[in-house]
Parts: sequence; C-alpha cells; structure tokens
Amino acid sequence: MSELKPLVEALLFGADGPLRLDRLAEVLEVERSVAVAAVEALAAEYEAQPRGFFLQEVAGGYQLRTRPEFAEYLRRLGRTRPFKFSRPALEALAIIAYRQPVTRTEVEYLRGVDSGSVLKTLLDKHLVRILGKKDVPGKPAIYGTTREFLELFGLPDLAALPTLKEFGELAEDADSDESAAVLMQEPTGG
Repeated sequence: MSELKPLVEALLFGADGPLRLDRLAEVLEVERSVAVAAVEALAAEYEAQPRGFFLQEVAGGYQLRTRPEFAEYLRRLGRTRPFKFSRPALEALAIIAYRQPVTRTEVEYLRGVDSGSVLKTLLDKHLVRILGKKDVPGKPAIYGTTREFLELFGLPDLAALPTLKEFGELAEDADSDESAAVLMQEPTGG
C-alpha cells in the first residue's frame, strides 16, 4: 500500500479534474478495492497531518483541493479569483439544481422574470447543460447541472445538496456573521 500512495498522489495532482476510482484502478492496473484503500490512506494521512491541500470527494471522483482558509493568499498570488454569482444567476442555478430536469419556462415561472440571458450565462460557464427536449408541444429544452457545478460547490453528487432547511440555516448564519462570501468561495483544484 505504501508504494501506491505516492503514485496515487501524483495521479490526483496531475489529473485535470476529479479522478474516478474506476479510472484510477484502471491506470494503476489494480483492483478497485486497492485503489479505494490507497485513496483512503492518503485522506487519513492528510487529515492527521494537515497541509495546504486536502483530498475531497467531488463530482463522482476525488480531487486534491487547496484549503478554503488560504483562498485570499491564492488570490494575491493571482492564481484564482472568487467566483461571484449575480442574484438572478444564483436563483436560476438553485432552481435547476433542486428541480432538475427543468425547462426555461419552469425557471421563469418560479423566478417571475425572463431567464434567457441568465441560462445562457450558466450554460457558457458550464454549470448547467441541456439534457434533452421535453416531450410536449414546442419541445422545450430541459436543463440540469454539470460535473463542473458539483466541482465548484465541492459536492460528491446531487444528493449532497443541503436540504432547504439546512440552506436556510446557512443563509441565517451568513447574514449573522457576514460570511456570505465564504459560502461562495471554492477551493482550487490541484
């Protein structure tokens, strides 16, 4: 196991996005259970001896990510910029995330305003994608979130989205301690 850890670490570091366990096992030419054990051993090591990065399960795979508390220093370095959402974009993205698959008309009904330009922006940023066409007259496009959405918010899958109750508690905490910006900052990938 110890001989695999540096190799797994190198693969995680060099991957251009979250690395799925099946792909990791394929590259290493080992059983999936061996890849799982190596990833778990690395995660435990990083937890026991904190570093400037950590291993996170995100978007169906694993990724080395910088610690959120160092985000300001990374911005100073010029490596990252905080990802800022306009209120309309955040509203539309939340509707899509929680109600997908959803049509533009459904998003507009819930928001109460035209959402065409907001949806285009979210598509351009690869946070949502067109999943297909709804089988109704006019065949409107149906939207859903992408792997990039999961990566940005550090979610392993959609089941990890906070419930509406948890989301309300997060919003209250953010308002009370003025940490709303922290909720939208993402750690950078390795």
